[in-house]
Amino acid sequence: MKRENLEIIVGVFVLIGILALGWLSFRLGKIDMFQSGYYTVYAEFDKVGGIKKGSVVEIAGVPVGSVEKVTLNNRYQAVVELKILNSIKLPEDSIASVRTKGLIGEKYIQITPGGSEQYIAHNGKIKETESSIDIEEVLSKYVFGKI
Repeated sequence: MKRENLEIIVGVFVLIGILALGWLSFRLGKIDMFQSGYYTVYAEFDKVGGIKKGSVVEIAGVPVGSVEKVTLNNRYQAVVELKILNSIKLPEDSIASVRTKGLIGEKYIQITPGGSEQYIAHNGKIKETESSIDIEEVLSKYVFGKI
């Protein structure tokens, strides 16, 4: 009887360990099983240079969402699908910009809220966007005297 009790206790601890590792892998991988806490908005950019799935979306330096997908439309513009927290309501006249953390850091989307009383709905579109600045392009224009 003692051996059976010991085996049951060890089995319970192994099961708890496996569940803890599974939960930890979902949390560290930032996988959302139930995405009810987010809504989707879209933004079109001429250049997104470095934005990819999982890139951060910030307002005033505070993370409020992430990039879900980047695709190309028929006008050869990058269409970025953004997941935004339900608690954050974006005014219709908000501006989405591609920014870089530091000089050569990672790219992220910065949203500057507007002053409109109307808000962007689920699957809505941010109309005003600012594409990324290509440092190499700016330097080459400066070096070759086109600025």
